[in-house]
Amino acid sequence: MAAGRLCPIENEADTMALSRLDHVTVNCVDLDRSRAFYSQALGLSEGHRPPFDFPGAWFYLGDRPVVHLVGAPPSDRSLAPGAFDHLAFEAGDFEGTLSRLRGLGLTPAEAAVPGARLRQIFVHDPDGVKIELNFRG
Repeated sequence: MAAGRLCPIENEADTMALSRLDHVTVNCVDLDRSRAFYSQALGLSEGHRPPFDFPGAWFYLGDRPVVHLVGAPPSDRSLAPGAFDHLAFEAGDFEGTLSRLRGLGLTPAEAAVPGARLRQIFVHDPDGVKIELNFRG
């Protein structure tokens, strides 16, 4: 989780092309209770979620899944309840982004979403906050 060689950006051309905040992921101890809150209290609609190998639910605002809930299995209550797990941004140029992050001395991790045409890069900020970058197509 080293901060790498980060320094102030001197040239606008050196910035990555983030297009929008994509979603926030929230850790839940009681997934059913959290589902009820996000649907009943906030009026979000539960919708499609890829077949990940961990419990969870996705809640939509319009056609965008903006809140991702991750449930802790009963055998693992070490999950910090109410804490968000990561911030996710939609981005462009997968290979260029990987190169840029590695060039800054960071160690990004790559992933693919099951059943979707979506590639991801995960990296941590200097304070340990997980950042997810989504590349569609």
